Amino acid sequence: QVQLVESGGKLVQAGGSLRLSCAASGRTFSSYSMGWFRQAPGKEREFVAVISTGGTVTTYANSVKGRFTISRDNAKNTVYLQMNSLKPEDTAVYYCAAGAYGSVSNNYDYWGQGTQVAVSS
Repeated sequence: QVQLVESGGKLVQAGGSLRLSCAASGRTFSSYSMGWFRQAPGKEREFVAVISTGGTVTTYANSVKGRFTISRDNAKNTVYLQMNSLKPEDTAVYYCAAGAYGSVSNNYDYWGQGTQVAVSS
């Protein structure tokens, strides 16, 4: 069992930066790929980024490529999402998830409760 708790979401101006964190409980964190997803009001949840168990392989959604960076620290059981050059369309609740590497929600067994990111224009 893995429990995930996101933090770091807040209101920021367009062009600004934020770093989200996701802290995991349990001793098996390093055996899971970790993903970030987001859901904007009235929209379906969408994939943002994923990182492999060892942190050497990453994949990004086209909409965030070049602006967002996913990373992990297995010693701290934490995964991060560094978000730069934020746009109003990045406004959403951001969720971290643990599971198998990939961009589809069904790959992931465990989900956090989400953290709200709001980007003002």
